[in-house]
Amino acid sequence: MDLPSFLWLWKIAAWAMGGTIAFYLLLLLSGSWMFYGRATRMGRPPWLANTHYIGGIIIVFLVMLLLAIGVVGTVGYYGSLGHSPHLWSGLFVVMLICLSAWSANQISDRNTWARSLHVSLNAILFIGLAYVSWTGWEVVQKYL
Repeated sequence: MDLPSFLWLWKIAAWAMGGTIAFYLLLLLSGSWMFYGRATRMGRPPWLANTHYIGGIIIVFLVMLLLAIGVVGTVGYYGSLGHSPHLWSGLFVVMLICLSAWSANQISDRNTWARSLHVSLNAILFIGLAYVSWTGWEVVQKYL
């Protein structure tokens, strides 16, 4: 297939990546707010945890959408995968997102390790998102 038939796919990917970064920042903000409320023993608004959880669901959806677009677009354009480091950085981000979502569901009074794992994974995710954005920009330059 030629590039123009895939242009709509790349537009969706660009919006999904922008949304992923925006939701990551919103989750960072809401997570920091929850940490501050816990550390100062002031508590948190009742809606904050649900908002954080829903934002997490949205970012998982966006990352899975990006994975699907990347696989379909790359196989459709090149006929195979693995033409750049973007594949491996993308798979790394998908793994981090899945582990982060799993660890978020484990957070409770009984699982004291889950919160620190969740925060650590999301700190690594910051680096992963930066790298996958950079490698993705390199891929976009090949198409332009």
